[in-house]
Amino acid sequence: MAGPSTPIVPDAPVAPWKRHIVLQLRQRDRTQKALFLELMPAYNRLLEKAELLAQFSEKLQPEPSDVTPTTHQGWGKEESQALNQTKFPSPATLRVKCRRRKEGLLVCGEMAYQVVEKSAALGTLGSELEQRQSRLAALEASAAQLKEARAQLAEQVEAWQTLNAAQLAAYDQLRAHAGLQEAALRRLEEEARDLLEKLVQRKARAAAERNLRNERRERAKQAQVSQELKKAAKRTVSISENPDTLGDGVRERAETLALPPEPESQEREACEKWKRSFRSASATSLTLSRCVDVVKGLLDFKKRRGHSVGGAPEQRYQSIPVCVAARLPTRAQDVLDAHLSEVNAVCFGPNSSLLATGGADRLIRLWNVVGGRLEANQTLEGAGGSITSVDFDPSGSQVLAATYNRAAQLWKVGETQSKETLSGHTDKVTAAKFKLTRHHAVTGSRDRTVKEWDLGRAYCSRTINVLSYCHDVVCGDHIIISGHNDQKIRFWDSRGPHCTQVIPVQGRVTSLSLSHDQLHLLSCSRDDTLKVIDLRVSNIRQVFRADGFKCGSDWTKAVFSPDRSYALAGSWDGALYIWNVDTGKLESSLRGPHCAAVNAVAWCYSGSHVVSVDQGRKVVLWH
Repeated sequence: MAGPSTPIVPDAPVAPWKRHIVLQLRQRDRTQKALFLELMPAYNRLLEKAELLAQFSEKLQPEPSDVTPTTHQGWGKEESQALNQTKFPSPATLRVKCRRRKEGLLVCGEMAYQVVEKSAALGTLGSELEQRQSRLAALEASAAQLKEARAQLAEQVEAWQTLNAAQLAAYDQLRAHAGLQEAALRRLEEEARDLLEKLVQRKARAAAERNLRNERRERAKQAQVSQELKKAAKRTVSISENPDTLGDGVRERAETLALPPEPESQEREACEKWKRSFRSASATSLTLSRCVDVVKGLLDFKKRRGHSVGGAPEQRYQSIPVCVAARLPTRAQDVLDAHLSEVNAVCFGPNSSLLATGGADRLIRLWNVVGGRLEANQTLEGAGGSITSVDFDPSGSQVLAATYNRAAQLWKVGETQSKETLSGHTDKVTAAKFKLTRHHAVTGSRDRTVKEWDLGRAYCSRTINVLSYCHDVVCGDHIIISGHNDQKIRFWDSRGPHCTQVIPVQGRVTSLSLSHDQLHLLSCSRDDTLKVIDLRVSNIRQVFRADGFKCGSDWTKAVFSPDRSYALAGSWDGALYIWNVDTGKLESSLRGPHCAAVNAVAWCYSGSHVVSVDQGRKVVLWH
């Protein structure tokens, strides 16, 4: 602690509290020094007097040998002692008085020491009092400020209460208005539902009427052909060597024979031919060749009728180029937040440079794959609900999507608005795929139906009733395969009304993928396995499992690679798993940008890129 003699550097900055302490110490030193300056001389004087008294008492004390008691003549002994005590006090008395004075001096010293201590304590209490008074003043100033702040806050509270009351009144009004709007919305939804049902009924009636007219037209055409064949069979024709001399009857018969006859008329004509008289070789050979052509035309006609209502030959898409060897993806090249909410579906176009993604935000986005990056191409709007499935037709000119709005919608690439709406399901549509024949598609729904659609006429040509929810469908040449919630895969012949085969699997079927050669089927199910089914023997060939692989939802999609060498699927933890179909072993697992469950994956037809989408709005391009 610094005292009065501690040097202070003038240029050094001194804190206010240090200066205050130094002043207090100096004041205490001065006070105590003043007290001791008065007390010490008095104490010294008392000690000197005590020493003098002690010396004086020692000198006054008589020695025993020298001192003889003398008495005045005529006085008594007692009178002489009293006189001696009055004139000269005895040494004992002087010692007592000296002792008393010493004790008094000691008491005075102790009291002086106590006075000094009390003075020091008084000084300390004075400094504490000053500190407390300064602190009290600061607290009073702070209390005044807090009172002012409290008054301001009280005013703000009153203002907020007034505003809250006004907003509460406005909220009540808005709530009442919202109730009215909700009631109006419910009425409009009911009206829309009624209108949709009426529209579906009208479409169904129109389709039935159109089918009836087509059947009547076909029957009339067949009847006319049958009558003309009967007339031509009864007519006798002479054929000369000169083709220019052929009569009109021969030409008429030749034109008539170009039409396909019925089997009964053909058999009757063949029987009558052997009953006729012998003709020339040229006539006979002509008749036989034309009969062969008629039979071929009849068979082709019946075959075409088995596939099409109108009897016209089916128009098939051009075949997609087959990938010779697919490349295994190893790293993520591009990551995008493609949609406003989770992404449910993804599909590559046949040229491998166009990609479509669909999500719960009711949008379909088209992307160009350029230089290992995804560039936005177009946004298709108009979907009535969340997108659950996306598919390109084999020509790459149309996009078909399944929605939660109980319908499938068709877009033309290059147009933003929907071209056609396929309505007729009574629950969510979970899958929509193009068939290999032009203007035909298949949809599956949670209403336990699978429907075939004629896209050219925009009506349902066939409805297949199933016992369970349909999660996915794929289409072959003449077969439709559907995966269901009751852990079964069903096969349907496009030319027949009934189910041809059922293959049970362990777990709800979430997706199906058909190989390019249509000989193998890949299924993904909720038992966290992938199964490869050999369609030639209708048996499960392989089962794929992996530690950590789990299906994240009922719509998790798994696919074959274009060359059918690998099977690809996404897991609930955001990882991609790739199995080798030939060996049955896990080839690799990819982890990276996905932080949520992977909903769907797609492998481009060239085999060079893979795209995965997840529930966290991400689209990832792998190379």
